[in-house]
Amino acid sequence: MPELRPLTLTPDTVTALADLLTATVAAGGSVGFMHPLPPEDARAFWTASLQAAGRDERVVYGAFQDGRLVGTLTLLLAFPPNQPHRAELAKMMTHPRARGQGVASALVRAAETEAARRGKTLLVLDTASEEGAGPFYEKLGYTLTGLVPDFALKPHGGLTGTLFYWKRLG
Repeated sequence: MPELRPLTLTPDTVTALADLLTATVAAGGSVGFMHPLPPEDARAFWTASLQAAGRDERVVYGAFQDGRLVGTLTLLLAFPPNQPHRAELAKMMTHPRARGQGVASALVRAAETEAARRGKTLLVLDTASEEGAGPFYEKLGYTLTGLVPDFALKPHGGLTGTLFYWKRLG
């Protein structure tokens, strides 16, 4: 089982997250970036994300095996005043060499626990319809709301739909 912890802004953390993001995109992971992903873009994304975590707008989790970052998940917390009850799961990534080892499940459980601790009662997320994690989220109790076709570009080109999910907590 991986070691999980919230991440903070340090140069080593940004580098590890940028490397994971680059590997995920290169492997076809639809996480908002195109391949090839310039290293400076990956570092800039994670720097901004960890700065937002420092403002308590999100929690960026890291999953570690043998001291190496093998997965991450972001719990988004900053929403408009009429949505204080919800949070969103975003940027779920497991390094290709660590897939199938329970990393993603552990990250989702940690995020759900933290969301509930903060009084959130609804989690939402989206994932690509092609080669996305829909069946994984369904096994964890998330309900499919629907599909929007041609929602985003895949990292290596071509369009993919996006599936939207939700889950009530507590």
